[in-house]
Formats: sequence, structure tokens, C-alpha cells
Amino acid sequence: MKKYLLLLLWGTIISCASNYGQLTYVTKLPHKLTENSGMVPAKDSTVWFVMDRGNPDKIYQVNYKGDLVKELKVKNAKNHDWEDMANDENGNVFIGDFGNNGNDRKNLAIYKIPDPNEENGEDIKAEKIEFNYPEQKDFPPKKNKMLYDAEAFFYYRNNFYIITKNRTQPFNGEALLYKVPALEGKHKAQYLGSFIPPKGKRNRQITSADISPDGKTIVLLGNGTLWVFTDFVMDNFISSGTLKTIDLGVYTQLESVSFTNNNTLLLSDEESAKTGRNLYSFVLGN
Repeated sequence: MKKYLLLLLWGTIISCASNYGQLTYVTKLPHKLTENSGMVPAKDSTVWFVMDRGNPDKIYQVNYKGDLVKELKVKNAKNHDWEDMANDENGNVFIGDFGNNGNDRKNLAIYKIPDPNEENGEDIKAEKIEFNYPEQKDFPPKKNKMLYDAEAFFYYRNNFYIITKNRTQPFNGEALLYKVPALEGKHKAQYLGSFIPPKGKRNRQITSADISPDGKTIVLLGNGTLWVFTDFVMDNFISSGTLKTIDLGVYTQLESVSFTNNNTLLLSDEESAKTGRNLYSFVLGN
């Protein structure tokens, strides 16, 4: 059944796709998702999205034709700055409320909701997983220490891996890697290390991340750039294994990336200056 669903999903993408640079354009997203910031594919050939700060506490279901299928109000949750999304092997979905442009937040959280595809009502209840970065002492820190914004994470074996977005002045590109247990409650994020992504044609700020279903490939997304990690050892994927930098050929505000199978990605961008608000697919090569 699972193989059938993957084939159905891939067939859906191909049937409505046309080439768009190195990405494959799938569809234009609904106007409601102008500021989409995170997504997870569903098994029924749809995708769930969230939007970032200033937007409703909702998740949105969209099909591959760009139709808005459903909205669900997330109860017990507040959209301070929702950024990335992730899911686990049981269909649970996680929303990363850790956008922190000013590096001054003390209420960072990840919300866990049950499989939204099973919800028949208009809302869905969330559990709250709170965390902080022990290394951050000042709120906000000095401009050259603005390392605690985040827009990217993924779930792997009962833990979240959060990759921060650099906002230092002057910009140095450094990203921090943290680990947080996927358990309700309050946690101190475990610092795992830092790295500076290889420079693409745009900046090196990381806006989304995901890990393949088989756990063998990790991707980080930036503005026009995809960083692909393989042959790594967890938890130290940033300094073990192989890193490949891919120029995507599209330099809009790419905000989200997610695997549909071990080799195929979905990506989306925000609307800005009358460009973006698109859904794309991308097949990883060898």
C-alpha cells in the first residue's frame, strides 16, 4: 500500500509539472499561503502548510493542483513565528515555533499534533514542547552573536535537530546545530556543533531542513541553494560524511523543503515582489 501511495504521489507531480530552471514547477499555491514557511507531504497526494508570524494559528491542506482543501485551527498553540514543519513515522506532525529574528525570544516551542489527515473537525489539539538554548546569555545578544534565530529542523528517532539561521552583523554564515527530545515539557537544547555552509550564489542563511525516510540523506535549504549530506554519522552529520552543494537556479525566497520519498523533494517559496508562492519538486541525483 505504501509503495502504491508513493507511486501515486510521484505520478501526480509529473502529470502537472513543467521545467523551471533546475527545479520542476508543480503549481501555484493559494493566495492564503503568501507567507508559507513550512510543509509536510501527506499520503493522500496533498501537502500541509503553515505560515510564519502575523498569520493565523492554522495549518492548511493543499493538493498538487494548488487547491486549498482544508484548514485546521491548532488549539493550545500560538503562532509567534511558525517556521518549519516535520513529521514522524506515526503520522504526527510538528510545527517549529522558533522564528527569532531579533534573537530576543524566551518562549521557543515545537507543537505536536496528531495526524491531521485523520481529523474530521475544524480544529486540532496540540502538545507543547518548550526549549531554550543554554549558550544564549543575552536577549538579544550583541550583533556579532546573533546566532539564535531558526527556520529549519527535522525529526529523527525521537529527537528534533534544529539548525539556526545566521543574522550576525557582520554576516559570517555560521549555523548552529541543536538537539531537542521530542517529548512534551521543557528542555535545554543540546548543542552539537557549528558549521559554515559553502557559499552559493546568494547568502548562506538556512531556511528549512529535512531527512529522507531511510535516514540516509539530510537536506538544508537556502536562498537558491540546497546542501545535501550523505554517508554521515548521527548526531554529527555536519562534520562527517559527504556534503554536496546544489545551485537550484531559482533565487526567490525559498522557505520550505520536504522529502516525499528517499530521492524526491518538494520545495516552496513565499510571495515577494510578485514572484514566488510556488510549489516545486526536485529529484536528487547521485
